[in-house]
Amino acid sequence: MSANLLKILPNRVTQSLTAAYFRVATWKSVGFRGTHSKTELIKMENLHVKILPALQDNYMYLIIDNNTKKAAIVDPVDPDSVLKAVEDEKVLLESVLTTHHHWDHAGGNEKLVEKFKPNKLRVYGGDDRIGALTDKVGQDDSLKIGDLSVRCFFTPCHTTGHICYYVETPNSEDKAVFTGDTLFLGGCGRFFEGTAEQMHSALIVKLSGLPDETKVFCGHEYTLQNLKFGHHVEPKNEHILKKIEWSKEKREAGQPTVPGTIGEEKLINPFMRVKEPDVQKHAGKSDAISTMQSIRKEKDSFK
Repeated sequence: MSANLLKILPNRVTQSLTAAYFRVATWKSVGFRGTHSKTELIKMENLHVKILPALQDNYMYLIIDNNTKKAAIVDPVDPDSVLKAVEDEKVLLESVLTTHHHWDHAGGNEKLVEKFKPNKLRVYGGDDRIGALTDKVGQDDSLKIGDLSVRCFFTPCHTTGHICYYVETPNSEDKAVFTGDTLFLGGCGRFFEGTAEQMHSALIVKLSGLPDETKVFCGHEYTLQNLKFGHHVEPKNEHILKKIEWSKEKREAGQPTVPGTIGEEKLINPFMRVKEPDVQKHAGKSDAISTMQSIRKEKDSFK
């Protein structure tokens, strides 16, 4: 990437471009093996979710309505792995749910759509920069995956068009939210294109309002790194310490740490706990939004 180009661009843009540049270099070196975690099928009563690892630490998710065998895929950066999962599960893939436009999430859209011709996949997302987009969605827009109901949450900050997808089933307790790079287990995404106010709205106003039992499927396997920072912020938080030990066991076995739950995130995630006195004290702030800004800035350089 040209150093002269970086000098003339706004700082937020250069951060985004620099991160993307080095990620692409990494993706090209590791290919699409998806070897960072084992594939797992999470079975609820009617809603099934197949966890598909990709790249160095990404996750794709095949959402299956077990009644109709219709399915959607979240962020299909590795189309070949998606096709294999569709065949293995014997489901009808009808749609793509894209959380945001970054290459490691939306970069496989065009290839996947091409592979499914003459069948036409509907590609949902909240940003015109998303490849193969057919249906642009925003806050409270809804769609269906068979009998499953999907509600869109507009969560700009990491990118200006980020969408989280909340899935629930009729006549059952199945609930799941697919949060991309807005909410991670134990953390949140960088503020590449947004503000602390926006992330506060996304995490504290919107996602925290979901039922505590809602399963959280995020875009990356960052859990242990995030929990390390969470322990730094709240060293006396026993929930974080227990989650660290649990996560270590999962990772040593090659298993994903996803899904978590909304209720658990309220106990372990400092970005979901910006109203807590101990988190504000660590940040040296007295309000939630300033605390959000402070700890995200600290996390950006935390090792």
